[in-house]
Amino acid sequence: MSMSEAHERRLRRATRILDIPGMIVGKAAAWLIVPMVGALVYEVIARFVFNSPTMWAYDATFMLYGALFMLGAAYTLGLDSHVRADFLFNILSPRWQGIIDGAFTLFLFFPAMYFFTVATFEYAATSWQQGERIPTSPMMPIIYPLKSVMPLTGALLFIQGISELLKSYYSIASNRRFRDEDGHP
Repeated sequence: MSMSEAHERRLRRATRILDIPGMIVGKAAAWLIVPMVGALVYEVIARFVFNSPTMWAYDATFMLYGALFMLGAAYTLGLDSHVRADFLFNILSPRWQGIIDGAFTLFLFFPAMYFFTVATFEYAATSWQQGERIPTSPMMPIIYPLKSVMPLTGALLFIQGISELLKSYYSIASNRRFRDEDGHP
């Protein structure tokens, strides 16, 4: 099985387009590390230097970290940086890697992302309707913006999954890796 140059160009163009949402959101979300670290540093100084802990730093840092983690997931998937047993996977030919990745994407990843996105959309919508707050925190901050990140993450991962499926197809059709040794397409 082989792939024409024109077909390969179209496939690579499609994956680049599908990678854009995850890349933009992932790179933007990376900036959440700045206020997160700022809140942590402020809390440590306030607590240990001035003996005056804050009520808000813990809530801010866990919400920022949660958003950072979730919004960076599609970007990480697009870079092929998620954890897997590469020592077993890498001894296979690119075609078999594509078959395994493609099968897992179709039969495990897409159904999981569908159910995750639907469930978390309802979860976030209910939170918005109720104006939900965190009852375990003294400040009781709003939580619905953070809960909205979950269905957005599911949608971004679903789009990235389509790109990953096309990359698997490329490996199956050409018996070559889609990315070079450095992970670049």
